[in-house]
Formats: sequence, C-alpha cells, structure tokens
Amino acid sequence: MKFIVRLLGLLVVLIAVLAGVGMLLPREVTVERWTQINAPAEEIYPLVANLKANEAWSPWAGLDPQASYTYNDIAEGVGATMAWASESPDVGNGSMEITQATENEALTVALDFGDMGGGTAFWDFEEAAGTTTATWCLMGFWAGVPCGRCLGFYRDSWGVADYVRGLSNLKALVEGS
Repeated sequence: MKFIVRLLGLLVVLIAVLAGVGMLLPREVTVERWTQINAPAEEIYPLVANLKANEAWSPWAGLDPQASYTYNDIAEGVGATMAWASESPDVGNGSMEITQATENEALTVALDFGDMGGGTAFWDFEEAAGTTTATWCLMGFWAGVPCGRCLGFYRDSWGVADYVRGLSNLKALVEGS
C-alpha cells in the first residue's frame, strides 16, 4: 500500500513540475524556412496567394482524402479564405485568411487552428537574377494548459519538417521537376 501512495505522490509531484515548467515556457512558436526557386516571383506568388492553388504543393494536402475544404468567393489575395475539417489528427480543423498581400513580394495569413490556438504565416519573395528566395514563416500561439506548452518543443520540429516539405513541393511544382 505504501508503494502505491508513494507512486501517486511521485505522479502528483511530476505533474506539478511539468505545470511549473510549462508556465515558464513561451506561448509562441516560430518556424521559418526558405528555399531558392529558379523562377521569377510572378510564377511562384499565384501558387501561394490563391488558396485553392495551395492544394498542389501544401505539405498537408493529401494527408486525409476525406478532409473537406471550403473557400469564399475571393480567388486570391486579401480577403481570400479557406476552412478545412478533418477527423485526422494530422490535419485537424481550422481556417486561414489572407490579411495582407503585396503582389509578387509578400503575404500575411491569419491562421486559426481551433482548440490548438492560432497564429500568423508570413511569405516573402525576393528575386535576383531570375531566382527567387521564398521564405515561409509561422508565428503560432499555443492554447490550453501550460503543460501543453511543453509540446511546443516537439511541435516546432514537426512544423519544420512540414515547412521544408511544403517548400520542396512548391519548388518542384514551379521548376517542373
């Protein structure tokens, strides 16, 4: 019996420590990656600014064939929205809206991941000598209890892999390889 009481006591202490550490961790997670694409920005920008065109390169497209996507009447640029719903934890539910756009230069996208929190994605396109450096950045905010912030360490690494895969897909699509 003493063993069970000590085990429960240890479990309570462990939970308290995780909660305390979680309170000290930042709520924000930032993921930023870039790639060089052998094409002018005007060939890349429409694939990012048109949310329906995202399906051709998105690292999350195809993870759940049963996922549903809805778009508003704005095809691209400021005001364009997309919402998705999926039972798969790899996709989840959420929405996004382009809030700022400078053609062939930059985009800002507001993200809502439901219970998981939200954030802002930024795109920047810098062109030089026919090559464009496409930079994709996410600044996210973790919702929920402080213990959930500990998952931010792991989610950051997952986000990095997704962003690398997405940029690689975009590069391959634009360069035709």
